[in-house]
Amino acid sequence: MSIIYILWLRQLKRYFRSRSRIIGALGQPLLFLLALGFGLGSVFQKAGEGNYTVFLVPGIIAMSILFTALFSGIEIIWDRRFGFLKETLVAPVSRLHIMIGRTLGGTTVAVIQGLIVLGVSYFVGFRLESFGSFLLALLFMFLISLLFASLGGAIASVLDDMQGFQLIMNFLVMPLFFLSGAIFPMQDLPKFLTVIVRANPLSYGVDGLRGALVNGYHFGLGMDIIVLALVSAGLLALGSYLFSKVQV
Repeated sequence: MSIIYILWLRQLKRYFRSRSRIIGALGQPLLFLLALGFGLGSVFQKAGEGNYTVFLVPGIIAMSILFTALFSGIEIIWDRRFGFLKETLVAPVSRLHIMIGRTLGGTTVAVIQGLIVLGVSYFVGFRLESFGSFLLALLFMFLISLLFASLGGAIASVLDDMQGFQLIMNFLVMPLFFLSGAIFPMQDLPKFLTVIVRANPLSYGVDGLRGALVNGYHFGLGMDIIVLALVSAGLLALGSYLFSKVQV
């Protein structure tokens, strides 16, 4: 278990040592929050849907977590290129434990990023309903982070090129975000779009966060948790299997 702790702690140290990484990861969420929240707020309100900024905050938190968790996988490629991965793999420990440690490190970093966005949202008028809603939102942040950190690790395990990884991530991130209900209500969508949104695991994370923070569930609390937990477990297992085949 010590290797899990070491790898987890290593990723946290990397994160807190890089102030530019923390600030840079906030740029896009803040842009969406300000541009969409204030730009489309009046239209949303005229349609009888209430305060758009309040509606948007859970989706922007999910976006921040999505970006951070997915791109945490690039550290596998980075460590492979500079030799640290080889040193880790020759240790007398299970590769499953190595993958779990890396995934939990990426998960923790993504949760911290989500909490920072939640804190920043207070400056645009968002308010939590209760401490209980915060704890439930924290659970969903963890599940979203675990799911996409596992996915990022699985993809990175079969690649050895950082440019290729970034291209794949860019191809995945925007469709996952825009088709998750993060910026539009999931009610009364066209049938083909409803199918896509339901097939997107991020949709259940966004729905869970929105339900926890503003009491606006679409799929339901139980469904959100079950889907996120099952998909996370499946991707962690897949990532561990692919990581076990890594050659250095």
